[in-house]
Amino acid sequence: MSIAKKIAHKAEAMKGGGKKTTGRATGSRRLQAEGRGDQLKGNVKQAGAKIKDAFKH
Repeated sequence: MSIAKKIAHKAEAMKGGGKKTTGRATGSRRLQAEGRGDQLKGNVKQAGAKIKDAFKH
């Protein structure tokens, strides 16, 4: 897995965390849910990359 993809997955998870926090601060349930979804997607992609790397070596 390339470094750029790892950074992109981490950035997606962080973006989701930011959206979730902003949604919580503003009381927007839609933004909170969207943030949780983005965060989960990023975390799943990171986990997949770790598994893929583990089987490469």
